[in-house]
Amino acid sequence: MSVFAVICEYNPFHNGHKYLIEQVKKDGDTVVAVMSGSFTQRGDVAISDKFSRAEIAVRNGADMVIELPAVYSCANAETFAKGGVEIINSLGIADKLCFGAEDADADLLKLAGEAFEDEEFKEELKRLMDSGEYYPRAVEKALEAIYSPALASAAQKPNNILAVEYIKALKGTEIEPVAVERIGAAHDSSDVSGNITSASNIREMIKSGRDYSPFVPDYKIKAPADLSRLERIILYKLRTMSKEDIKKLPDISEGLENRIYDAARCSKTLDEFFDTVKTKRYTMARIRRIAVSALLNINTEYSKAGAKYVRVLAFNEKGAELMSEIKKRGSLPLITNVADGYDSLDEVSKQIFDIDILATDTFNMALEEIKPCGEDFTKGVIKV
Repeated sequence: MSVFAVICEYNPFHNGHKYLIEQVKKDGDTVVAVMSGSFTQRGDVAISDKFSRAEIAVRNGADMVIELPAVYSCANAETFAKGGVEIINSLGIADKLCFGAEDADADLLKLAGEAFEDEEFKEELKRLMDSGEYYPRAVEKALEAIYSPALASAAQKPNNILAVEYIKALKGTEIEPVAVERIGAAHDSSDVSGNITSASNIREMIKSGRDYSPFVPDYKIKAPADLSRLERIILYKLRTMSKEDIKKLPDISEGLENRIYDAARCSKTLDEFFDTVKTKRYTMARIRRIAVSALLNINTEYSKAGAKYVRVLAFNEKGAELMSEIKKRGSLPLITNVADGYDSLDEVSKQIFDIDILATDTFNMALEEIKPCGEDFTKGVIKV
């Protein structure tokens, strides 16, 4: 029986996610999900806590949910994918990595991944960036000039972007990439197709008090988190950082630390800060991720350190069997009890785990009713 892996956020878990797992499990395969924890790749706090999201995923088809550490979950697409793949590869049991894509054409996605390693493409991309083009548009133009409009178009679609990064990260492993065509509404769209709509649209429904039940399995999010509740904390953090401190954050280049340093000192709200820093060259998502990285003390060295541990959030009976195999064949520490597992880690691993702990504690301040610290230690692994 094949072991499929998925890298995900489940923010929140919806019918589209359930569809992908059902497609994978048609032949009785087992699914391991590596899921963002308290903060997400869009530079935002998750809509609900990682423990609840992990349990919902297992109740709806996943056999085990592993946390994607914050140093990867709050990163750009390349680092996000690289971190997830490193964890999956370390398990020693995964046969395939399954992901949704707007174009479920593995050859096209593979070609897009290879294009990014092409020296001619790199030179054209640099030329366009130097001329003032912002990164997504520069990528599109370079691919169109050197390859084809079809490849350029495919490489710009949100799920395809991550799919390409997964394929690139899988090089050198024995894990096979499997693309499943995304159904229903487009990424970040407010469109509805039957009982499927995007996670971003569902988040908006949750925050505005609208009925989102047709688009998710049978559960309710009782206390959604919101980044706006961390506004003053983030601005305080940014205002207390020097330019050298900011320069050490992931995704800082070309003097961006100066722009962030100045904006933090004059902005009175987070939205004002984001709008002040954002340009065609520096996307909103990038700026948001940098702000979250500052909040969580994530620096470039941590995001480049490589996967250090496997932290299990939830599992079922099949998942228990998988854990037995991982203990035999895996290359990283498998953590189910945080207190015991933390003590067994080396110093660098502890520093990265400390960020996950801080992320959980900070998430709990983004709730309407603040929770105390230490939930990573008091909340045990969930058995479904």
